[in-house]
Amino acid sequence: MKSGFLKIHYNDNVFIAIDPLKKNELINVNGLNVKILEDIPGGHKIALKNIGGNENILKYGHVIGHAVIDIPAGSWVHSHNIKTNLNEIIEYSYNPVESKPEKIHDNFSTFLGYRRKNGRVATRNEIWIINTVGCVNSSAERIAKLCNQKFSRENFDGVFTFSHPYGCSQLGDDLESTQKVLSGLMKNPNAGGVLVLGLGCENNQMKLLLQKAAGIDEERLRFFNSQDVKDEIEDGVKLIGELFDAMRNDKREECPVSELVLGMKCGGSDGFSGITANPLVGRITDKLTSYNGSVVLTEVPEMFGAEQQLMNRAADKKVYDKIVWMINSFKEYFINHNQPVYENPSPGNKEGGITTLEEKSLGAIQKGGTSIINEVLDYGEQITKKGLVLLKAPGNDGVSATAMTVSGATMILFTTGRGTPLGFPVPTVKISTNTNLSERKPGWIDFNAGEVLDSNIGFDELADKLFEFIIQVASGKIKTKNEINNYKEIAIWKDGVTL
Repeated sequence: MKSGFLKIHYNDNVFIAIDPLKKNELINVNGLNVKILEDIPGGHKIALKNIGGNENILKYGHVIGHAVIDIPAGSWVHSHNIKTNLNEIIEYSYNPVESKPEKIHDNFSTFLGYRRKNGRVATRNEIWIINTVGCVNSSAERIAKLCNQKFSRENFDGVFTFSHPYGCSQLGDDLESTQKVLSGLMKNPNAGGVLVLGLGCENNQMKLLLQKAAGIDEERLRFFNSQDVKDEIEDGVKLIGELFDAMRNDKREECPVSELVLGMKCGGSDGFSGITANPLVGRITDKLTSYNGSVVLTEVPEMFGAEQQLMNRAADKKVYDKIVWMINSFKEYFINHNQPVYENPSPGNKEGGITTLEEKSLGAIQKGGTSIINEVLDYGEQITKKGLVLLKAPGNDGVSATAMTVSGATMILFTTGRGTPLGFPVPTVKISTNTNLSERKPGWIDFNAGEVLDSNIGFDELADKLFEFIIQVASGKIKTKNEINNYKEIAIWKDGVTL
């Protein structure tokens, strides 16, 4: 796709500057001559024809807002002259798609993973220290550091802890959310062993948290409260040693890709996110679900304006009703906190070329490909079905990626046009939307989707290349940049009273 501009859909009345366009430049867009009336940044929109005030703006073949003034052909189309069409709570209808993607035999492709006692398959074999409360964050970090110096062998990927400020002074649903997240992390198959480190006096009591984690392999679980021992560092290292011994026979084995659970995330989006990286990841969604694998899609506020497309892909009326619940309950969350439902995109998104939430959402949901949606999860719930699954969580990078890890994702594909060093407990594959970002930040980016813009490679070929990269990462043959840099963090959705 070697061109300085792109019209995405034949119905669109705007096109996209791939490279910056200069004032008075004359270009031909699909047979239509357009004179550029002002300097246009790369990733931004240009009017393909004269657009009248109040006329709808079309991108991706869908409405992304309306013009607030007359926009002459060749003009920059952005926040100064278009506005969202979205309202708050609206009525939806179920118009199911006619056909479903054809399933391929689930043993068609394989990777090397760790099969756990409960049958789930991990992409890494690690020991995770889970803190009941923020008071023991530093203690957990000291234990992890000492253990990584002491314990090492083939087929063991290290000891990790994930700091957070919660667990004390929380009440009700807010405390329960923290417990759901921490217990869900304990159940993630990439945690071959778990040490739960508590203080003793916190609201998030050890006994209650362990009850939430019912079903975890007790041979791979150790726990204690720091107030109950003389030296919590010494005791922590001792218990990690026991877990290390319990994991001594763990080996990678050939597993069908149907055992993979991928979380799909976009952060720091730009004008190319919906053109390169997100549609590329959408092809991975369709490919993996065709093998009967699992994909988790979240960031609910970034579905607003495109939610009807997702609803029409519900496997049945029950799933459709849950999508409606997920969308409307999230809108009510904004309203209950006296915040505008459509306060999006972010300043960075706008600088990159995204103007309205409809535009951002239409680009964001492309990560879900065209697959049928088989399940809808509440925040903190775990995946139970194969195929594409929607999860209720906000768009915040840390919160949403943590929520997908809690739901069972063993790898995350993270598309970005702006770049971020952020990483999560599971391998996080950073996919740049443009080559410039990939070249500027090689310490952050794992894969460049911008190749489809500046080379002759097509989406299908690049998707095959990315899928093979995913297999290599899942098999432990490639470490992601977040792993190399040890950027592994969590964030918990806070919604309640703090004492």
